[in-house]
Amino acid sequence: MLYYVFEYLEKQFRFPGASLFGFLTFRAALAMILALLFSTIYGKRIISILRKKQMGETVRDLGLEGQKEKEGTPTMGGIIIILATLIPVLLIAKLENIYIIMLIVTTLWMGVIGFIDDYLKKFKNDKEGLKGRFKILGQVGLGLIVGLTFYFNDNVTMKEKLPVEERRALLAENPDTPASQLFQEEIKSTKTTIPFVKGNEIEYSKVITWISPALEKYAWIIFVLVVIFIITAVSNGANLTDGIDGLAAGTSAIIVLTLGIFAWVSGNIVFSDYLHIMYIPRVEEVTIYIAAFVGALIGFLWYNTYPAQVFMGDTGSLTIGGIIAVIAIAVRKEWLIPVLCGVFLAENLSVMMQVSWFKYTKKKYGEGRRIFKMSPLHHHYQKLGYHESKIVTRFWIVGILLAILSIVTLKIR
Repeated sequence: MLYYVFEYLEKQFRFPGASLFGFLTFRAALAMILALLFSTIYGKRIISILRKKQMGETVRDLGLEGQKEKEGTPTMGGIIIILATLIPVLLIAKLENIYIIMLIVTTLWMGVIGFIDDYLKKFKNDKEGLKGRFKILGQVGLGLIVGLTFYFNDNVTMKEKLPVEERRALLAENPDTPASQLFQEEIKSTKTTIPFVKGNEIEYSKVITWISPALEKYAWIIFVLVVIFIITAVSNGANLTDGIDGLAAGTSAIIVLTLGIFAWVSGNIVFSDYLHIMYIPRVEEVTIYIAAFVGALIGFLWYNTYPAQVFMGDTGSLTIGGIIAVIAIAVRKEWLIPVLCGVFLAENLSVMMQVSWFKYTKKKYGEGRRIFKMSPLHHHYQKLGYHESKIVTRFWIVGILLAILSIVTLKIR
């Protein structure tokens, strides 16, 4: 909203300083600062309200050291992250931007699902909370909305570079040819990025058009199914990672900050040309959302690091995963998720391996056996005697290494 106010003041009155809102970097910095201030200043008040509403976490005894001391710590702290993200975005971002609209929808959609789950656990004394099938249904519903919107909306486009011969001809005539003239017109495309591969792009329609070119009109089905899978997988991965103080919030901040770099270079025609990556018009506005989200996560860590004063609950973890998935899809880096979100992947796989092996051995030997001392993976290390802070810090370090590797894929193919 402030963006439009200052845009009007600049056009009509040349108001001093109003032109700053035309700079993406300024708005991104301002969004991060506002989110950080809100989450740290008002976070304490929200925690007090949650405590008064008896939103303290009931901790199940898993035989882990220091676990029972967390009994009564307020949960549902994801509300802090959601509010600290949305308020700066509503003030500073271009709200007509389709990517911003989809991220707002994602935040509210997944936030409501997580809120219902936390509410049922606390006020209805239902230890399971929202049934798994309803969570999956909600994730699939969001995947349908995001997938169909990104496929059919006319504002979700990309630009490809001109053929080599045409680029050379243009540069021969004028070596100072602007980068914008070296790209074709905006096109609708389901092209996305494949890391570590020369050419590093793949078109989803080719999954079925090799059978018959006539099947290209059904490419949207493939695209939507991929979107549903990614949103479901990443949101569940973030949910499983939220098990010890500061782990999910810190890891997510690293992931989202990396996606912010991708959004910035993909939405800048000069950097897109230099890095030989696809140019995605209007996606640079996602940088504003990412800046606010990172600020909210860092501010939340003020209260969530060991010993935590508040837990994010499913309200936060499901929302975080959904946002990360949609940003990755928007910047067309969804196939980089196994690398960038490697911590989430490891947590997911540890649970799947543990459950599968337990069921298999129980059926075969009459007693269930385990691969890990406990799953998800972070609990395995707790059982080995590692302190929470050490586990979290080392997981963050792994997350930073994976983020660096992901950024390197811009050049290594």
